[in-house]
Amino acid sequence: MPDLQIIHAPNGDEMVVLSRADYDQLVARLDDAEEDQADAAMYIARKAALEAGTDFLLPAEVSAFILKGDSLLRATRRWRGFSQSHIAEVTGIGQGYLSDLESRRRSGTPETMQKIAKALDVPETWFS
Repeated sequence: MPDLQIIHAPNGDEMVVLSRADYDQLVARLDDAEEDQADAAMYIARKAALEAGTDFLLPAEVSAFILKGDSLLRATRRWRGFSQSHIAEVTGIGQGYLSDLESRRRSGTPETMQKIAKALDVPETWFS
């Protein structure tokens, strides 16, 4: 229990005086509680989205590639073990254009991204 002092203000309000260390500890606990509450809310929302089929989980390997700086498209292609040339051949999309998509220099049309998703055998929602 922290050492604290209660002071009564002229209007009758009680005021609490505590050490800076105790105050800092109290603020840190509040921050932790708010973070825990935010994490719980995110968990509930993600679980509901997964159950409703409106969200997806990436394979760990894809997530690892993304954490190393790859775009989702490049990470997914690497995870599947395909070259850009192979995806270009299967989809009819130019390899240079595919490179631009992977490096985020260009954005693909919904139709283009659907072709790529099909070639990579992943849900279209991954790239929409």
